[in-house]
Amino acid sequence: MNVGDRVRVCQSVVVYHHPKHRNQPFDLEGQEGEVVGLASQWKDKPISANFPWLVKFDGKFKAHLRDTELEVVE
Repeated sequence: MNVGDRVRVCQSVVVYHHPKHRNQPFDLEGQEGEVVGLASQWKDKPISANFPWLVKFDGKFKAHLRDTELEVVE
């Protein structure tokens, strides 16, 4: 996976910060978005993030996800 790739959430991932479902559980499984970043550095220091991939979905919604939760859309 690289920044700019289209990806699909392939596992059940429940979030509570989706703008249309604020403070309610929302499952991202099946949603498609674009990888916009990789959390590998913070303040010029290398880090090991638990959820390294930043994915932007339709609108302004973004979420950090694991490698195993995503699949590249061809």
